[in-house]
Amino acid sequence: MRYFVRKVGMFFVTIWAAVTLNFVVPRLMPGSPVQATLMRLAASGQVVTNATKRAIEIQLGLPHTSLLIQYGDYLLNIFRFRFGMTYSITDESVSRAIMAAAPWTLVLVGTTTVLAFLVGTMLGVYAGWKRQSRVDSIVTVGSTVFSAFPPFFLGLLLLYFMGFKYHWLPLTGGYTPGLTPSLSLSFLGNAFIHSILPAITLIITSLAGWVLGMRNNMINTLGEDYVLFGEANGLRDKTIAFLYVARNALLPNVTSFGLALGSVIGGSVLVESIFGYPGVGSLLLTAVNNRDYPLMQTIFLMITVSMLVTIFVADLLYGLLDPRVRQ
Repeated sequence: MRYFVRKVGMFFVTIWAAVTLNFVVPRLMPGSPVQATLMRLAASGQVVTNATKRAIEIQLGLPHTSLLIQYGDYLLNIFRFRFGMTYSITDESVSRAIMAAAPWTLVLVGTTTVLAFLVGTMLGVYAGWKRQSRVDSIVTVGSTVFSAFPPFFLGLLLLYFMGFKYHWLPLTGGYTPGLTPSLSLSFLGNAFIHSILPAITLIITSLAGWVLGMRNNMINTLGEDYVLFGEANGLRDKTIAFLYVARNALLPNVTSFGLALGSVIGGSVLVESIFGYPGVGSLLLTAVNNRDYPLMQTIFLMITVSMLVTIFVADLLYGLLDPRVRQ
């Protein structure tokens, strides 16, 4: 019981620290939303005056109170789920902007995370069981090679060959311009086609970690006494591989999978930006470029809280599954 109470206490302390850092860090960044807006106006050839600057400050609703008062208002608004207006999108609240982008990221990154975990785990199980064979060499070398590709580099390669050169798939966007997002089969099919390239990029670049991690766990578990006991009793290879070795070697990968799910809501900033995908990652990049404090803070808060909740749940599950952890 003491273990679980300690974990709950640490969870709330960590949440408070993360929320506080989420308030402080954006305000340490150089520049401001007003400066970013004025620079865009100047670059477009418009005359920038003091009246223009003051009008932009009023429009963006920049706070002029002390940091302590801002911090108190910030905590109060979190409890009320009020995150203010975004500076990046005209007449749009932060909540509506995130709600519009979140489904795209949850579907894309969530689906690719699950697929990469399932495929990578199965390949890791097979490679570990067939260690030092040709299959093991192909799987491990291939995973190592693809893991060396940064997501943005692989994404650019796919864009060039499959989108620009051969015109097999769309170059950018989440759907064809002019369409209205809906749950109709025609729109869902169009959105699926637009998601193929970013999905391939995310799966390939994340697959290696699951493969190599599961393979190493399999090899370590193969040396346990119960495996030798099963072989001595004449159990079939598949029975030993899946019911004994893979089942026990899977626990670390399941924990990592939980953490990966916790980071889904943050999306993939580089991949979504490269493909112009309308997810949370692209929205975060827009917020950073525009010094959009409310939007940045809310997205960072969502990412941090989802990760901390996932880690907290994993800690509790470990305490239930392995009594040694509670000691």
